[in-house]
Amino acid sequence: MTQLRIALANLKFPATPEESVRVAVAAIAEAGAAAADVICFPECFVPGYRAPEKQVAPPDAAVLAAAWQEVAAAADRARVAVILGTERLEGDSLFVTALVIDRDGRQLGFQDKVQLDPSEEGIYAHGSARRVFEAAGVRFGIAICHEGWRYPETVRWAARQGAKIVFHPQFHEAGPEGYVATTFAEQGNTFHEKAILCRAAENTCFVATVNCASAGSATTSAVVRPDGTVLCYQPYGQEGLLLAEIDIQEATGLLAQRYRPV
Repeated sequence: MTQLRIALANLKFPATPEESVRVAVAAIAEAGAAAADVICFPECFVPGYRAPEKQVAPPDAAVLAAAWQEVAAAADRARVAVILGTERLEGDSLFVTALVIDRDGRQLGFQDKVQLDPSEEGIYAHGSARRVFEAAGVRFGIAICHEGWRYPETVRWAARQGAKIVFHPQFHEAGPEGYVATTFAEQGNTFHEKAILCRAAENTCFVATVNCASAGSATTSAVVRPDGTVLCYQPYGQEGLLLAEIDIQEATGLLAQRYRPV
């Protein structure tokens, strides 16, 4: 398989955990109808990212497990692999994570967020390991939000393990900078989208970043080619699936493999 059709779920922030699951299941069905091979959701889409201004129900392991089962069943029905931005509980520790589900509904495991933003440390625990996944006929990695923007090694590690594409679930709403973007990585915008161009070019891999749809956000969902150029991006604030067809043979990983630790 060389052609991969991906869907990025550029959706509004869910009002409740129940809504997050309903919306995710509907998006998976839509991705299946569009013949997508894999769909990726924003950071902690189920049950919702615990930003200071958001009201999200307290963590509940049973609720999360039931949500994952429902999403896995939807993946099986649609025959679409899923990268679900979610959270998980381990004892008293709450992790930002991404659950990977194959096209037959099998849950393949989690990539926890290892590099937390300082603002997250009172809520979430640091993950401790990185991994790559194989689903829908492709090997890929996951770098969550802050990791992909500020820690280049998170993407480089995945590319060195043979990942053809690195998915970047993020959460980023309008901030104090007040800049309203119209074009991906435009000059006057914050550094965030420019960092995604770098992550792709410096590792010769595809990078797919996915955010929630919200007015005034400095970032949107996009797919960047291995040469650091933009394949496509979602109009800012516009809800919906961003669909893209990529040729995974373009992702050679050459520059990632040439890296030598200092």
